[in-house]
Amino acid sequence: GFIALAGVTVEIGIIMLTYLNQAYHQLIDTCRERGVQPLKEDLLEAVTQGAGLRVRPVMMTTVSTIAGLLPIMFSSGTGAEVVSRIAAPMVGGMVSAVILTLLVLPVVYYLWRTRSLKA
Repeated sequence: GFIALAGVTVEIGIIMLTYLNQAYHQLIDTCRERGVQPLKEDLLEAVTQGAGLRVRPVMMTTVSTIAGLLPIMFSSGTGAEVVSRIAAPMVGGMVSAVILTLLVLPVVYYLWRTRSLKA
């Protein structure tokens, strides 16, 4: 369960970072064209835009994974004890992965990129 969870979580995180980097570089290019320095407010808007593009895909992945694991987790047939032990950490891990990916990762990215601004 943990190996599958790690794979899904890393994939979601890497794609989120890709979108955040893309929004950041668009901001830098736009500011260069205008001849101005990017401000913290501009960076916040870029991070919000980049993270906002990933909300729906992340939620769809998470909800479909959890919906697929809930019947396994609450099953009572033959071999259910073994399989429910695999499904339980995946369900809890997917919930925490969503929180980390959608809330914590953009905030950490914003703080990290803020240090590089000359404001």
